[in-house]
Amino acid sequence: MAAEARIRLIVNADDFGISSSANRAILQAHRHGILTTASLMVAGEAAAEAVQFADTTPTLGVGLHLTVINGRSTLPAAEIPGLVSAESDFDEGPVSTGVRYFFSRKLQPLIGREIQAQFESFRRTRLSLDHINGHLHFHLHPTLFSVLQRHAVAWGIRHMRLTREPLFLNLKISGGHYAYRLSHAMVFACLGLFTAPVLKRLGIRHTDRVFGMLQNDRVTETYLVRLLEQLTPGTYEVYAHPDEHAHAHELEALCSPRVRAMIENRGIQLIRYSDL
Repeated sequence: MAAEARIRLIVNADDFGISSSANRAILQAHRHGILTTASLMVAGEAAAEAVQFADTTPTLGVGLHLTVINGRSTLPAAEIPGLVSAESDFDEGPVSTGVRYFFSRKLQPLIGREIQAQFESFRRTRLSLDHINGHLHFHLHPTLFSVLQRHAVAWGIRHMRLTREPLFLNLKISGGHYAYRLSHAMVFACLGLFTAPVLKRLGIRHTDRVFGMLQNDRVTETYLVRLLEQLTPGTYEVYAHPDEHAHAHELEALCSPRVRAMIENRGIQLIRYSDL
């Protein structure tokens, strides 16, 4: 990989370990497509299989996909009462959950315990921590982010997704879902104003921009080609949720010869977070 490349791109798969079909798709997108990294849900139902795949694929950068919403906890429900259901399931509504996490002093120390447990679970895999991010980007929620910044050194956090996606570029290359795209672009632009200076102070590296959030599971071949055409010199991440069934279109996009040709023609350097 040439260090002088003008455009550097991380291509990430979220939800590694959520299911066997997702695991197989991620492995295929890495071996036969443009995928460079994946983010592991340590409490996912197929997490053990994902770790086995990663063990045999050292070229795949694996990070931690912190999950405190719409998933299962690492700790038993009895150890974090009120944070999860009796079946260890987190709530699914992002707005209501975000409000609870921000205002509930009772929940905040429990969130810290669960986050620590997820880092410990990742450490037990013996995989190198390529990066961290969060399911539905909750790692940038003020309550979670304050935990992460306090323990960044101890937990070995060196690379983090800073979710900032340029709205006008997204509007230029994709249509539909305008209310969703506008609201999410504004929310995460505001969060970035707070989190970016902290990451800089802590020496935690991130890309210039992240793409994929405003697509919300609509990362297609056409979208990727249009995006790659528009990239200017810099460092970027684009993420997707490849799956053999639920998101087969995203798997196809990541393995598209047309997308690969665009990357090669533009001289785009495919990297992992650990290469930053």
